[in-house]
Amino acid sequence: MNNDTHPQAQGTPQAESAAQEPTAPQVHIAPQPRTGSARLESPAAPAAPATPVSSAAPAAPAASSATSPRTPSPSRLADVQRRVLTTAQLREYGVTAAKASSQCGPGGPWQQLLPGVFVLHQGPPTSEERLHAALLYAGRPGRDDSEAVVTGLAALALHRFSSAPPLPALAQIDVMVPRTRRLRSTGCVRIVRAHALPGTQIITGLPVAPVARAVSDAVAHLTDVDTVRHLLTEAVGNGHCEPAALVRELNMAQLLTRPHVRDAVQSILAESRSAAEERLYEMVRCFGLPDPLWNVDLRLPGGPHLGGVDAFWPDQSVAVELDTRAPRQDEDRLWSQYARKREHLERLGITVVHLTPKKLREAMDQQAAVLRTALMASVDHDPAAYVVVLPR
Repeated sequence: MNNDTHPQAQGTPQAESAAQEPTAPQVHIAPQPRTGSARLESPAAPAAPATPVSSAAPAAPAASSATSPRTPSPSRLADVQRRVLTTAQLREYGVTAAKASSQCGPGGPWQQLLPGVFVLHQGPPTSEERLHAALLYAGRPGRDDSEAVVTGLAALALHRFSSAPPLPALAQIDVMVPRTRRLRSTGCVRIVRAHALPGTQIITGLPVAPVARAVSDAVAHLTDVDTVRHLLTEAVGNGHCEPAALVRELNMAQLLTRPHVRDAVQSILAESRSAAEERLYEMVRCFGLPDPLWNVDLRLPGGPHLGGVDAFWPDQSVAVELDTRAPRQDEDRLWSQYARKREHLERLGITVVHLTPKKLREAMDQQAAVLRTALMASVDHDPAAYVVVLPR
């Protein structure tokens, strides 16, 4: 099945090029010499000589995929747009589908990389060309919204993950499309279907899935335990995404049922909580806050257990709780339990300051100010109920 597609009108460099050229130039294919090479000439730019399109002299220099950089550079994207075209784009230049196919025969100057997508030179396509060809194949012509997004290991390479293989080493490029699209995986493209496309990021002009979703799509096709662990650890440890967002994506993809994925997730959640506790210690020390009691359980005398907190100032009746909960299917029930505990403590006169690892990492000074305000405001409150403090 041929897919005569245009690139997406948002996010892809082809769409940006189209926006800069509102009217397509009247381009015709020159008569072929006996060698079978062809050239495209544009009357819109008469001062520039026509660039021959042949295996010996491509329209733009095509670097070997083995030497392609890890991620495409913006300066190379314009060349890629001229080297990778769909059947519909070639038709605008007066090149019929039959003529395009004839250029891809034995000894011809072009090659058909994917159904309806042509590379205007012979030899291995570069990483940039493969990425653009994949998006052109999966795109929908005539639409203003992007319906093809790079995901999986290719997206992580674009996010500059050191644990992801470089783009030239990837045999397949994962492209996410809406579930309603009738597309099949073929060639270097593996179609990933989604009920709804996540918010995309634009990296070097390409629409790329956010890290949490890209990791989930990559893990779905990985069986190596170490690779999975390295990807998850880098995603969270380097601050690419929050643990909760990553676990949510893995849970939605039903990947937490795999033992090696579940073990890796438990490991990174423990590491994430440890890192958040270290930042909490650092905040108290660096901003001159009073020393609290760390990691304690609170109980009423002779009464029920009130719950554990990460830091407690008994003189001010102020507690800090780090929210490092991982999303689960019973998220609503767990949140209700957390909310009830917080409400119970506050009814007893204990102020609970809620902190997340992201807040501590990105705005420690603001969180220190919030906590200092809570400690200072305690003098204006009624005395809190007497509670028993035990090590957790």
